[in-house]
Amino acid sequence: MATAEPLLKKLAASIRRVGLIANPEKAHHCANLVRRAAKILRAQKRAVWCDPTTAEMIPGELPVAMSLDDLGRRSDLLLVFGGDGTMLRVAHDIAGMPVPLLGINAGHLGFLTAVQAEQLAPALKKLPAGRFAVEERDLLEATVQRGPERTIHKALNDFVLSRGAASRLIELEVKVNGELLTRYRCDGFIASSPTGSTAYSLAAGGAIVSPDAQVFVLTPICPHTLSIRPVVVNLHSTVQVTLLSERLIATLTADGQTTTELGRGDTVTIRRSDRTLRLMRLEGTSFFSTLRQKLAWSGSNV
Repeated sequence: MATAEPLLKKLAASIRRVGLIANPEKAHHCANLVRRAAKILRAQKRAVWCDPTTAEMIPGELPVAMSLDDLGRRSDLLLVFGGDGTMLRVAHDIAGMPVPLLGINAGHLGFLTAVQAEQLAPALKKLPAGRFAVEERDLLEATVQRGPERTIHKALNDFVLSRGAASRLIELEVKVNGELLTRYRCDGFIASSPTGSTAYSLAAGGAIVSPDAQVFVLTPICPHTLSIRPVVVNLHSTVQVTLLSERLIATLTADGQTTTELGRGDTVTIRRSDRTLRLMRLEGTSFFSTLRQKLAWSGSNV
């Protein structure tokens, strides 16, 4: 710790420009949080600005970047006010950039957000002392092949293949590194990163995975065969999913943010992306303490 502390203080001193991004659907609550954060950060002699959407909540109060992407490129730290959905939206826009994200939870469960709204002031006061850590989170990449057409998508949490509007099971063939895993008849299929193991995969019965584990979690949604269970494979694997169902439309969703329609014979190839996302974690917090608190496990102090 003696060697790490000076490095963290040096990193803290390098945070000169802080971008603020808020969920417009929680405008009233988030606007007050943004104002409080801006006041504290300015008292620390840091420049503060925001994206155009956030600027609409507090007109004329902060300098405005041209876009969220522009804000990410010009900031040393991004504060994201909202829930996990807001964090995922921002992650899609700034994926691969070196700027870390610190999530302020103005939503509900919030596994990606590191700070509860009521703890905003004491959390920001930890910055000058370097009382934080920055974690690298792996992103996933999916290539959709439809005949000669190919599209590429990215995700932090997961890719979900699911049936469309028809209340019928879809049939999927899944291969890992070219070898057949199985064929599923199910409502859908989730390929989750370690970060996304506490999202949809958890609700569908998948394992909880530490964020630093180098694995995929492959979780079927309501499989017709009771013996089928989630499978964990190495994150360096290539997972190929082919839609076999006839006369049914399925969808591929990335982090619940973007959706692509799939037809019979379309193939989705999922692998680890060469891009990462940086998340800030404050001193005194950890993945396991978050689990205990959010899921009300034994040992939680909540």
